[in-house]
Amino acid sequence: MKYDYIQIIARRIHFLCEQRGITMYRLGIMSGLNQSTIDNLVNNRTFDPRIQTLHKIALGFSMTLAEFLDFEELNNYSFDE
Repeated sequence: MKYDYIQIIARRIHFLCEQRGITMYRLGIMSGLNQSTIDNLVNNRTFDPRIQTLHKIALGFSMTLAEFLDFEELNNYSFDE
């Protein structure tokens, strides 16, 4: 099974952190997640993150989950390939 979408999510997190000028450590605090959870996700050690985890990350960015997941690269991804 391919997990390319996890890399897409990781790139989204990196992009939003850079855009907002925050570190992964700060995102963990803002999200209420352990630093290891963020690290595992952005370093491709988590292959199937829970929706609850993604929701907390979105809230850390002051976004809804829908806003967090609504971006071109993920929208163009095909899970069937």
